[in-house]
Amino acid sequence: MTGLYDLHTHTILSDGEMLPSELVRRMAVLGYTTVAITDHVDTSNAASVVRSLLDVRESARLFGVRLLCGVEITHVPPSQIAAVARRSREAGADIVIVHGETTVEPVAPGTNHAACACREVNVLAHPGLITHEDARLAQENGIALEITSRCGHNRTNGHVVRIARETSCQMVVDSDAHAPHDLLDRTGKETVAQGAGLTAAESAGIMSLNIDQFLRC
Repeated sequence: MTGLYDLHTHTILSDGEMLPSELVRRMAVLGYTTVAITDHVDTSNAASVVRSLLDVRESARLFGVRLLCGVEITHVPPSQIAAVARRSREAGADIVIVHGETTVEPVAPGTNHAACACREVNVLAHPGLITHEDARLAQENGIALEITSRCGHNRTNGHVVRIARETSCQMVVDSDAHAPHDLLDRTGKETVAQGAGLTAAESAGIMSLNIDQFLRC
């Protein structure tokens, strides 16, 4: 069975409060076996952020955590998302997520669509009022829609669950953690999932997601 995972966290490499090693250690204590650090990137820093995270992989292993070195492509013009995703992969990123069209930030219209159309992307984070069209595109390209515990971004979790169900799109439940108090234990993660409208069975299925299979490793 897949251990506890979080595919969306932040450190001081962008706007988080923790060093990567501190974040990993705190996650290890909470029982996580797989953690993705996905700091905010655009055209200026995608490669450098990934390279910095690669240096932390051994520290994570010593804490018993598999570190996925990743990025969250954030407030990038939709026409540039694919290029930044490719640049991140070329630098060694294990996972690419895109900062979706949350209703609490001025994300450029078309961001969800550009992300869902890009096979280099793995997760569309907090996608707001995502359309059926974009969710179907995400499903075709193996991209998951995120259910988030992040304050504000979580306002549309119920909508995301409904659209994902109707399009058979994979869902993931993440913390989008920026600080220690954002981290979720297993019970907290289950509460976010079921509070968004997922059944206990659906929640269990998402919590036991085979990460290697999902990421096409």
